[in-house]
Amino acid sequence: MMNVQKNPQFNQFSRMKIRQENLKNNTMMSFVIGVVITLIIACIGFYFFLPAINFKSIQFWAFLLGVGAVYLIVQALVFSVRKEKENLKWIALVECILFVCMVLGSITSMRFFHAKEYSSILKVDDGSTEDIPSVSGTSSIALMDTASAEKLGDRKIGSLSDVVSQFNVGEYMQIDYQNSPIKVAPLQYDGFFKWFGNHENGIPGYVKVNPVTMDAEYVAMSSKMKYVPSAYFNENLERHIRFAYPTTMFTNLHFEIDEEGNPWYIASTYTNSISLFGGKKITGAILVNPIDGTMTKLDVKDVPRWADIIYPGNLIVDQYNDSAKLHRGFLNSIFGQIDCRQTTTVEIKNEDGDKSYRTDYGYIAKDGDIWIYTGVTSVNGDSSNIGFIMANERTSETKFILASGADEGSGMHSAEGEVQEKGYHASFPSLINVDGTPTYIMVLKDDNGLVKMYACVNVEQYNMVVTAYNQKDAIEQYRRLLKGEISTEQANQEVNDAVDTSNYKEKEITVAKLEKIDINGNTYLYIIDTDQNIYKAKYADVIKMITVNVGDKITIKTDGTYYLYE
Repeated sequence: MMNVQKNPQFNQFSRMKIRQENLKNNTMMSFVIGVVITLIIACIGFYFFLPAINFKSIQFWAFLLGVGAVYLIVQALVFSVRKEKENLKWIALVECILFVCMVLGSITSMRFFHAKEYSSILKVDDGSTEDIPSVSGTSSIALMDTASAEKLGDRKIGSLSDVVSQFNVGEYMQIDYQNSPIKVAPLQYDGFFKWFGNHENGIPGYVKVNPVTMDAEYVAMSSKMKYVPSAYFNENLERHIRFAYPTTMFTNLHFEIDEEGNPWYIASTYTNSISLFGGKKITGAILVNPIDGTMTKLDVKDVPRWADIIYPGNLIVDQYNDSAKLHRGFLNSIFGQIDCRQTTTVEIKNEDGDKSYRTDYGYIAKDGDIWIYTGVTSVNGDSSNIGFIMANERTSETKFILASGADEGSGMHSAEGEVQEKGYHASFPSLINVDGTPTYIMVLKDDNGLVKMYACVNVEQYNMVVTAYNQKDAIEQYRRLLKGEISTEQANQEVNDAVDTSNYKEKEITVAKLEKIDINGNTYLYIIDTDQNIYKAKYADVIKMITVNVGDKITIKTDGTYYLYE
């Protein structure tokens, strides 16, 4: 019998077989190690980046590419010792296919290929000036911009020492609360360490700001909010929603309150209706109770009436611009531009004085809902409007109102020009119907962002301007101007003669001198005190000064220049 152990061919065959088995085992082990490490990193990545597991989400495709890249790196490190890198070719091929699919999905979602589809996402009906809220009172006009609300809210929170040291105020939202417009914002954690020290108790309240009365109120809650956007780890609200609805795409995560003042966070759900990544279309909302974390996913038609912002204003404006520009095709929107329109833009200056332009919009409280409005102009970018759009942020109902006149920027400049000696700045206006006349109404603020005056500007004839120290007087004077009872000069002369007394403080002085001076037909009474300070007032407003003599000690209310004596 042949001795197989001494057979060189058999020994060579055995060694080859053993080598193949070892290589197979090593390859399998490397594969398993690579998969395990990649899955661990993928889970960590998902935990922090929270992509929707949905093939219509471009973030999900980017996440898959990232996972594939991690696997390639891990396997390259494992195989580098064994010189078997050809095993990585197949995963690299998959990566290339994923990348090509993502690029193709992006290209085929472009407006160039789907102009008609983009133009038909938002349904726009014809409206009339009667759709603009008429002014029977002033309680439905929301004029306060976010910057002013922030100042009032910060001032209110600043007076609460136990709150201001641990929390700051989040983003303000314009909502309709008990048939009145208000701005509301939640408190939020001021960074990781403040969250770590307070998360067991939670967020204690929120801020309400009345844009009509300019009052801010802090609402302290008996049950605290735990699941909020400013929290970390599993208490982070976006992560809490993603784990409950891993395949749902959502946006517009914001804070609201219901009619009983209970806090809610609302996220709008959406799908991409054009190719893979184009044509965002709102499908419903997720309502989250931030106190206990319970949530409900609803279709648009089932969203409760108190929820005001399901279709965010920026999305509506973008969809209207698509409708107004692309309805005759993409090429026409670039070259011929026949019958093309767009929403108006306003000039924005940063702290360095650099100018930029962006679309802005105002708010109108109507029938228990919040409507946004903005002007519509030609694509030539002139300073006139051909009309306005009004859109319901709860239902997306949108109306185009044909009404030519000055755009919002021109109206703002007219109001600022009327008080140019004061250096006030106009906020973006709201649109109201005053006795059948479309009218801009806005606030005028000083350099500190504090509201000082109000202005009404005629849309069609923007040189018809009325300013006043309160909203009611501005509207009343404007009505008199429309009826021809007074001229623009007379309307604003009465205002110029009036004095803002909101920042007056009591002061005790000793009268050193009294002097009457006539200015433009009006008699002013000047006081010089013993410290050589000079104060003035219209004599008719301080008629009781007739009993005051030089040397008397009196208490006046003054801002340092003007005074009152009661």
